[in-house]
Order: sequence, then structure tokens, then C-alpha cells
Amino acid sequence: MIGVGFCAVLVAFYVSFYYNVIIGWALYFLVASAAPTLPWVHCNNTWNTEWCWESTLLGPAPGLNYSTNTSLGWSTTKLPHSPASEYFHRAVLEMQWSNGLHEMGYPKWQLVLCLLLVYSMLYLSLFKGVKSSGKVVWVTATLPYVVLTILLVRGLMLPGALTGISYYLKPELSRLSDTQCVNMLLKVWVDAAVQIFYSVGAGFGVHLSYASYNTFHNNCFR
Repeated sequence: MIGVGFCAVLVAFYVSFYYNVIIGWALYFLVASAAPTLPWVHCNNTWNTEWCWESTLLGPAPGLNYSTNTSLGWSTTKLPHSPASEYFHRAVLEMQWSNGLHEMGYPKWQLVLCLLLVYSMLYLSLFKGVKSSGKVVWVTATLPYVVLTILLVRGLMLPGALTGISYYLKPELSRLSDTQCVNMLLKVWVDAAVQIFYSVGAGFGVHLSYASYNTFHNNCFR
């Protein structure tokens, strides 16, 4: 059983590399959202290209035919990009300065600072074990519902809200049994299974850690 414990620690250690980066990006966006004008809603920034297209503006996107709105044969790199996409790839990640994994470049200090803050918050939440994590749970278990409620109310007040809700509540169940594209069908089920394992925390050792604080004969079903 010692090996199971070590494996659980290693799994959490390696997964943290992936998830903490995403949380760092979210923290970066949170700070950027404090600006009077959100930088990812328009194409007037220094990092935007000529292929940036605001969907709220009238007129066809760059590289599209005026009458049929079909592509004129541009390559994928010249297709119209949304301001949000260019902000993430060109302003946050600055991928325009790299030609691939062989050209990593230097770390961006803003992202490094965000990642450092994320690891610091994790340490402060876990350094005393269940004593500190138990207090943090009061915030992490309730705050998401408060924020989601606020976003729900705000979203319902925006134009086209009912269309978005209808699209969300009417899934295309036919995709789960579409045999015309076997690879896509397999990917849907694999992605669903992966998300389920992440959601229940199977193999991460979280449930084992919390269970170790119970007495041996504790009634887990009560």
C-alpha cells in the first residue's frame, strides 16, 4: 500500500503542472478584466493582426466572399481570428515570437508571477493538512455557486440569452451514436470518460487521504 500512496502523490504532482498553468491564465485574465475597456473585445490593440475580426461589426470577415460568405482559398493561418483568440495567443502567450517547441523563448514574467501566486495559494491551503484545507473548503465550496449565480443573472439580461440557453439544454444526442465518423465518435466517448475520472477524483488519493482520518469501523454509508 505504500506504493499506492507514492503513486497518488506523483499523480497529483504531475497534474498540478497542467492545471496550475490554466489557473495562472485565469488569474491573468482576472487582473486584465479590471481595465476600463476589456482588451479582448476589439481589434485596436498593438498585437492584433489584419485578420482580426469583430463579430459585432457589420460586414464580412477578412478573406471571405462578400456575396456568398465563403472562403476565397486562404490558408488556415489567414482565416479571420476573433479578438479574444488573438489576445490569448498573441498578447498572453506571445506565440507569434516562436516557430515551434524547438524555439521556446524566455518566460513571460507576468505569467510566471501568476503561476507563483497560484502555487503560493495552494501551499497556504494545504501546508497544515486537513486543518487548513478544511477552512479553505468553506470558500471553494460556496464561492463558485455565488459567482455562477451572478453570471447567470447577468447572462439572462443580455440579448440572445434564450437562444444560448436553448442551445445548452438541447444536446445533439445523435453525435453519441453517429457511426459515419468512427474517430469522432470514439473521441467523444473517450473525452467524456476522462472528464468523469477527473470529476470524481479517481486515482488522485484525495478520498483515501480524507478516509484515513476516520475510525476503522466508521459507518461510511451514514
